[in-house]
Amino acid sequence: MSEREIDWLDPDELRVFRAFNRAWEAATARLEADMEREAGLPRSYFDILWRLRRAPGRTLRMTRLAELTHSKASRITHAVGRLEAAGLVRREVPEGDRRGWQAVLTDEGLARAEQAAPVYARSVRDNVLAPLNTQEREQLTAIGDKLLAHLDPEALPGAGQREERP
Repeated sequence: MSEREIDWLDPDELRVFRAFNRAWEAATARLEADMEREAGLPRSYFDILWRLRRAPGRTLRMTRLAELTHSKASRITHAVGRLEAAGLVRREVPEGDRRGWQAVLTDEGLARAEQAAPVYARSVRDNVLAPLNTQEREQLTAIGDKLLAHLDPEALPGAGQREERP
């Protein structure tokens, strides 16, 4: 395919996407840095701990944990292995069902998640929410929901999932 045949983004499409992409990358980089520096925990590991904290019995199947965190099974296995080595999670074979492993949040993991949650909340508040006024927050919510409805409708709030904090 020659360069003339490529369907490039037009300047307006490129402007919109670049603004969104650069802002999102900068926000997530700041959140990652804050979590590492102040909580001593990568954001992705905090996400795992927090999802386990919210799960019934603080337990999730590894496959479900991968789905919830939009991770590949191998990546979740590695992350849970590191969390397990730190004493924050343990892996178990469910009683009566040997088809797969489940991750269980330990008491130490629960304490670590709750210690890290205020760092996460403050970073989101300072770096994403504070620069926006009420109207802009509503617009961002509407845009996010619209994109999510297109990309992953099951992930929308109210689509069988409860809202999660922090």
